[in-house]
Amino acid sequence: MSEQLDYGMVGINRAAISNEVVPFGGIKQSGLEREGSRHGIEDFLDIKYTLFGGIST
Repeated sequence: MSEQLDYGMVGINRAAISNEVVPFGGIKQSGLEREGSRHGIEDFLDIKYTLFGGIST
């Protein structure tokens, strides 16, 4: 499923997601750059972050 979506962050079974190491900013041709984390300089990559809640390991 992750490969089919164009997103930076998505939460599954979670009401609110936030993580200081996940870049925040535009996807594709939005004209917005990413900010925050070490990925802020990697403007030409689409970093994906998927959070699954309620799964036992």
